[in-house]
Order: sequence, then structure tokens, then C-alpha cells
Amino acid sequence: MEGNVYATDKILSRLMCAPRSAYSWDVVVTKTGDKLFFDKRDRSDFDLLTVHETAQEPLEEDKDPHNSAGELSQEATQINQNFSQQVLTEGERAIEFEEGNPYEGGSQQKCAKQAYRYRKWQLDENTVLVARCELDGYTDNKGQDALLSIKALNEFDSKATGVDWRHKLENQRGAILATELKNNANKLARWTAEALLSGADQIRLGYVTRSMMKDNRNHLVLGTQMCKPRDFAAQINLKVGNLWGIFKSIVELCRTLADGKYLLMKDPNKQTILLYQVPEDAFDPAEEEEEEEEEEDVNEED
Repeated sequence: MEGNVYATDKILSRLMCAPRSAYSWDVVVTKTGDKLFFDKRDRSDFDLLTVHETAQEPLEEDKDPHNSAGELSQEATQINQNFSQQVLTEGERAIEFEEGNPYEGGSQQKCAKQAYRYRKWQLDENTVLVARCELDGYTDNKGQDALLSIKALNEFDSKATGVDWRHKLENQRGAILATELKNNANKLARWTAEALLSGADQIRLGYVTRSMMKDNRNHLVLGTQMCKPRDFAAQINLKVGNLWGIFKSIVELCRTLADGKYLLMKDPNKQTILLYQVPEDAFDPAEEEEEEEEEEDVNEED
């Protein structure tokens, strides 16, 4: 599939929803001729989900180490990985794509059931975006296959949110979702953008809580809901035109750069995106391994 701008849906959603982000993040940009490649750094925490990112009150990490930003991020990511597999029905017909999972070849470990879908957009006469998007499953919708994006919100402390999911999810789901939108505006916006990019027909949203509030390893699924991506975008005041406008502005800026490698970084203290030029071999896994080995040798000599 030919284009001149390449990215994944996760990278696109990160850039498109940048105004809602509070934490720092970075994306590697490589410019070669008229082509732009947006990628993540190896060994970065780019794929980890944030928790309580946009809440007005910061997390009190000193009280409980399990509720630190890093621990909560790991927990939320694991919950989403497990939930996306648990809601699938075993033994049902699977939708077969033309190509197999690129990560399954030769590995003894089974990959999660997930589809990769490559999509193309003509942004203007000089810009063709090609993106790899993810789909998590499908469901029957009046005899038609409706493609799904499956995500899970998780409760870690009812005192932090002021809403007890166990007692209020059934009758006050709207209040819980409103609280999540306040505390996790960036995450919900990114999920919605990814569903729109992948062409998912519906989002299946799960509500997951800890079995015990002090135990961050065992969880309960309290309920799920289905929503259409465009309807959900309107509900959370996410305008699709703005998403594309933000990304197109970033592409136009990168087009003015000389060929090379750059780091696009969200400032950790301001609503500002910074752009740095870096060496061609920066963030190369082989180079990083060599540097680590050199550091180990120095430490042994000391």
C-alpha cells in the first residue's frame, strides 16, 4: 500500500489527542525525501496506558505504592490485554484476513487474538497516510459482522474518584463515565480516535475493579457497554475534524525539515510539543545494548 506518511493508530491517536495529554511522551520522526515515518522508541513506555492522568487532584503515591502512576499504568495495561481476550467467545467462527498475524511466525508463544488492518487516507494532493490499525473482535449485528474495538476502564480506589463502581454502576453508569472522562480524558479520547481510525463499528467498553482495593493483581468485571465510535466521540466532545487538523499541522511542520531523525516530545510541564534533531543511530536497539554492556564493564572494573 503506497503512501508518503506512515504510522500506527496508537501513534496517530497520541498525536491527534495531544491537547488532552498531561504526561510527557515522545515519538520518533524519520524524514527521507518526501516520506515521513512516525515510530515509537524501543524500550519506551509508549504502549502503557495512563490512569488518573487528567484528574484535578494528583495521586497520593506515598500512601500506597500500588497506586503510584507507574504501578497503575502497568495494571491498566494488563487489564486491557486480558479483558480483550476474555470477552471473546471460544470456538466461534473467526474472520480471516488475507495475511496472517505477522508476530506469530516461528514463535512458541501464542499471540493474542487481534487483527491488523492497513488503511489509507488522502489528506491533500501531496499527502497520503498509510496506517496500521488494530481490531479486537467482531459481533453479530442484524446478520452482519460488526468489527469491535475492546477496551476496559478500571477502578483502583473508590475514594480517589468519589464513585463506588460496585454500588453505582447499574443505576448510575452515566455518572461513572462522566468521572472517568474528567480523570482520564486523554485515554478515552485516544481509544475513540483509534476506533475511528481502524474503522471499528462499535467500541465494547468494560468496567473492571479490584477484588480488594489493596490487591492490584486480582480483578472483577462489573459490566460492559457498547457504543458507536462517532456517537461516543460526540458524547466526549471529541471533534474528528480537529483530530485530523492537528495531525496535518504536525505533518506540514515535519515536511519543512531536512532529511534525518527527530524526536517529537510533549513537554512534561507545559501544553507544548518540542521537536529535537537526533543522530541517525539514536534509539537503535543494537547501539543501546552496546552502551549498556560498556557501562557494565566499567562498573565491574570499578
